[in-house]
This record gives sequence, structure tokens and C-alpha cells, in this order.
Amino acid sequence: MRPSKRKPDELRRVSIERAVSIHAEGSCLIKFGDTHVLCTASVEERVPPWLKGKQRGWVTAEYAMLPRSTHDRMRREVTKGSPSGRTQEIQRLIGRSLRAVVDLQKLGEKQITVDCDVIQADGGTRTASITGAWVALSDCISWMKARDMVGDDVLRDQVAAVSCGLYEGEAVLDLDYLEDSSADADSNFVMTGSGGIVEVQGTAETVPFSQEDFDQLMVLARKGIKELVELQKLTVS
Repeated sequence: MRPSKRKPDELRRVSIERAVSIHAEGSCLIKFGDTHVLCTASVEERVPPWLKGKQRGWVTAEYAMLPRSTHDRMRREVTKGSPSGRTQEIQRLIGRSLRAVVDLQKLGEKQITVDCDVIQADGGTRTASITGAWVALSDCISWMKARDMVGDDVLRDQVAAVSCGLYEGEAVLDLDYLEDSSADADSNFVMTGSGGIVEVQGTAETVPFSQEDFDQLMVLARKGIKELVELQKLTVS
């Protein structure tokens, strides 16, 4: 039995609330159980220096965990002088995931930055961030369309993410912290609404896992992401 009493193929309760920021062009508060992430999307009429004059835009992301998002207070990374390796890795993952579904040429010379701030963490912060970031991005692009800044086909697809792992010998979907901290294997899957694979991160925590184990995790991931994509559609419709 899972600590949360969920079935092996059951997501935590997921909710998405749009337009939670009066300033950002797109925003949402996403909750995967007790993991809560605030996602805001901001548009700027500029691109990184290496993209100037190339008639294409850029989508990037920043990620942070608030000091009391975990059991003990952590120092803000700004006071340490630079983001940790983990933070850099996650925000690059979020950026790659979003760019996979945006036509950067049709975006034009504009940059959209999606900030993902973890208010409360209970496992799966990166997957919740990616899923919520797409909603904030979608609303930001809708804001731009309403002002004739972009056309209708900039956003090509949806993208969402979910974790899967081997917990006490069984493949399970959407690990919370208790499962994640003692799992035999932990994987993160990022996929598009049409089923394309953007990225898979998988790690054996105890002993290597088999192809059969991986296939089971993939089946669970597809099921979970299908449900998340449907929730995204309901949220932005």
C-alpha cells in the first residue's frame, strides 16, 4: 500500500488556478497534492544577444524554492551568490520543455520568461512546474494574440510532466516525498499533448532496473500525462 493510499496508477489530487497574478501576462497556481507551485509568464520585446537580428524569439524559465517550502528553512539562493546545480538543471529542463511546443520563428524577436516558484514541496516540484508553466505560457501567448503581437499558431502543442518510480517493488505514478525518498528507481517524463516524448530522466537508487520495469513506468507516465493534458485543456478553455 502506498503511504497516500493511492492506487499505483493514481495521480495525487491536481488543481490549477489561472490568473493568480494581476501583473504577469500569464499565471497559475498549480497543486500536485501538497506540492504547490506559482508559475508566472512575462513577455519582453527583446531577445538574448546571440539571437538579435535572427527574427526568432526565445522561451526560458527560472525556478526557485521558497525558504519554507520544505520542513526546514533553506537560505535563498540569492544570498549564496548563485543558484545551485540542481536549480540550474531544473530551470533548463523547464525551458527545454516549453520550447519544444513553441514555434520560435513565429514568436518573433520577443522573449517569454516563465518563473516557477515552489511555495510548498512534497515531491515532484519539477514536474508540477512544467505542467503549470505551460498554462502560464498559454495565457501569456493569448494575451499577446489579443494585442496582435503574434499569430494564432505560435503554440504548437501542450506539454506536461509526471514522475514515476519503483516503490517497494511496484511501479507507481506521481511520487510524493515519502515515496521519492525511498524509491528503488525514480523517473521524470515530459511529453506533449500529442504523445511525443520531450525528455525522460531515470535513475536507479538501489539496483539497476530492467527494460520491463522501464516499460511499466512509461505506461504509467502516458496515463498520467494524458490526464494532466486534459486538465490543462479545461483550465485554458
